[in-house]
Amino acid sequence: MDYIDYYKTLEITKSATEAEIKKAYRKAARKYHPDLNPNDKEAEKKFKEINEANEVLSNPENRKKYDKYGKDWKHADEFEKAGYDPNQQQYSRQQQGGNQAYTDFGGDFSGSDFSDFFNSMYGSSGRSSRGQAKYRGQDFNAELQLDLASAYTTHKQNLTVNGKNIRITIPAGVENGQIIKIPNHGAPGANGGPNGDLYITFLIDNDSEFKREGNNLYANADLDLYTAILGGEIYVNTFDGKVKIKVPAETQPGTKVKLKGKGFPVYKKDNQFGDLYITYTLKIPTKLSAKEKELFEELAKLRNHE
Repeated sequence: MDYIDYYKTLEITKSATEAEIKKAYRKAARKYHPDLNPNDKEAEKKFKEINEANEVLSNPENRKKYDKYGKDWKHADEFEKAGYDPNQQQYSRQQQGGNQAYTDFGGDFSGSDFSDFFNSMYGSSGRSSRGQAKYRGQDFNAELQLDLASAYTTHKQNLTVNGKNIRITIPAGVENGQIIKIPNHGAPGANGGPNGDLYITFLIDNDSEFKREGNNLYANADLDLYTAILGGEIYVNTFDGKVKIKVPAETQPGTKVKLKGKGFPVYKKDNQFGDLYITYTLKIPTKLSAKEKELFEELAKLRNHE
């Protein structure tokens, strides 16, 4: 197994912070995403390498192991139990008869697989009855961008993760930044061990007229001067289409009304929705005719004489 410099893959330094790692990963993932580079094998390969690097460096514990053990970071616990020191390149193990040191690998461990090391200790040599350990596969992390309308309904979507196409169901009501686990869709396990999991982070782009806060939605609605003064009916937009609401006479600008159940779906709660809050804004008429100005002047005089 060749050594891969994950820091170089993400174009960051070894002193990079978690925020810098996340920013670098997002930038690189968007650049090489298969959806943006169809039929580009080099971009697909690069995308895999970027995800692999992020798998390790975005996890503080895994990053620590990688910094110490390089490509064999996943076996750090076994190395430490065996007494392996990468600086001294020596292994030691307690046996019934006392301590035994293993220096069979010389001064360069980086060129050999951990499976060879493990077998020399516990496998075919017969020094122990223990068989090869089963190792759980590495978890994968991916990001999925949706617009707000797509997050409003339950739907299926195809994803390409580590070169494989999978089809997932996205429940209505998923939130920006929410992480969903897809079991057994990570890297294959070793020696018959279980697969890792896939963790998907959702990035919700909101280019709609609504502001979302949890399950509630917020929007503005214009009232013309006459409806605000005299009252009437207006139509406002919701995700289910337009609805008609009554406006009381003498409604003031900034008045807020609640449309119960017209907000966003509650995640994994069938037929449960938040509320929609409408704030009225006053739309002053422009380009008044001479007659209209005259009437407004009369109204002004009436108000001033009261």
